[in-house]
Amino acid sequence: MAVKNAEPYLSSCLDSIIGQSFTDWELLAVNDGSTDDSEQTLSSYSDKDSRIKRFDNKGTGIIAALRLAYSSSKGLYITRMDADDLMTPDKLEKMVAKQIERPHCLSIGKVAYFSDDGPLGDGYKRYADWLNELTETESNYSEIYKECSIPSPNWMTSRASLDRVKAFIPNTYPEDYDLAFRFRRARIRINNVMSITHYWRDHPTRTSRTSKVYLDNNYLPIKMKYFLAEDYKNNDLFLWGAGRKGKAVARLLIEQKINFHWVTDNPKKKGHMIYGQLIKSADLVGTYKFAQVIVAISQRDSEETIHRKLKGKDEKLVFRFC
Repeated sequence: MAVKNAEPYLSSCLDSIIGQSFTDWELLAVNDGSTDDSEQTLSSYSDKDSRIKRFDNKGTGIIAALRLAYSSSKGLYITRMDADDLMTPDKLEKMVAKQIERPHCLSIGKVAYFSDDGPLGDGYKRYADWLNELTETESNYSEIYKECSIPSPNWMTSRASLDRVKAFIPNTYPEDYDLAFRFRRARIRINNVMSITHYWRDHPTRTSRTSKVYLDNNYLPIKMKYFLAEDYKNNDLFLWGAGRKGKAVARLLIEQKINFHWVTDNPKKKGHMIYGQLIKSADLVGTYKFAQVIVAISQRDSEETIHRKLKGKDEKLVFRFC
């Protein structure tokens, strides 16, 4: 667990760990340059409970903190925690049971958001619902190009499996999204917990809100990297969408010298040239049976049109980058 200026929430987080029904655990907590009282809180808890080990980050940022914690750990099973969140009392018990049931699997639990600062936004509720639907069907890999489909503080796997995917070695941010793709690439089997095991706390200073490394434009290069390495078949490729996200994807494809058809439903953009590419009608997608399609449309009201024009197309050929 990396800890950076989490003092308002840290005690409740640590209490949720100490209160676990499964008691054979160790917590490797790394203070990542906190300027509040997080270090004192960690020291107080580690003095009272020998299972809590406190470290100071030798580098900077969450990857260096996770790397330090992992190198100091001794456990057979590994999970992450965020210093401002809460575990359900039976989280570790249920996840360890899944690891014993199917060795070297990846176990993911359901999530729920909560806030101390007023009502949650619809975006957080939709994200949690989406994650939980994937978890229920153990299909977390199936929509990985849409968003990070493996919640970073709510998975568990064996040390052997984590070593197999190179754990926290890569310096790629967002680190949780890159790790999710590495789990998928290694074909680590999923064996999920069908109940809520983690409570995500939303607050104004949450790292995912404030850190530049978690901005949307940092996710697209990761998507493109793994698409080209794992899924691109070097046949006809369509890019659907000519808005901000579609243009960003187009730039990445052009940089990699990948040929593609660029299509849209926007009448204002059909027939125009962008980045030297002619923008064509999305109706063309249906005429190429075996073509792969990257969908890069952010507007939720376009879903019905997308579904209609892709009807009958093999879902394995469709990659939703939004």
